[in-house]
Amino acid sequence: MFTGIIETVGRVKNLKEDRENLDITIESSLASQLKVDQSVAHNGVCLTVVELGVDWYRVTAISETLEKTNLGALTVGQAVNLERAMKLGDRLDGHLVQGHVDQVGTCIGREAVAGSWIFSFQYDSAAGNITIEKGSITINGVSLTVVNSKKAQFSVAIIPYTYEHTNFNSIEEGETVNLEFDIIGKYLKRLSANYV
Repeated sequence: MFTGIIETVGRVKNLKEDRENLDITIESSLASQLKVDQSVAHNGVCLTVVELGVDWYRVTAISETLEKTNLGALTVGQAVNLERAMKLGDRLDGHLVQGHVDQVGTCIGREAVAGSWIFSFQYDSAAGNITIEKGSITINGVSLTVVNSKKAQFSVAIIPYTYEHTNFNSIEEGETVNLEFDIIGKYLKRLSANYV
């Protein structure tokens, strides 16, 4: 489990296809604090550390992960939001995040507004995911509050700290992002479907 509070931004150092899998090497200040078999969220995708270096580590994304996320579009040098799994007993500053991306969305708007930014996204509603006003959403691993919730669209407000310390500063219109919808909302939707 994760919180959606990004610890640092790493950089893609190397990408190597291995049959249907993708080995991703990340350069990060977190590398010295990691161990093999540890889970780390990469743009919100939980991946297992399989190899470590002094200032880098390697993870593998399998074909299913590549199909459901934007990790297959990574390029060398690209910024990646990183978060280690939460420890029991720590504060939950964001919201409960599994690191299991539900689907990708597309940025359809980016607007600077008096010291902050409003980002708008659309997604395929056929997958059955929903947002609610003031509910939680995880975008590229960042825990955020939904504003302006509509069918298959929503917006989020990004404060300067989040903009500067995540890869939100590089998200442009037309770019895909990883979306993990609120786990409580997903369970409630599934339960209510049984009573309709």
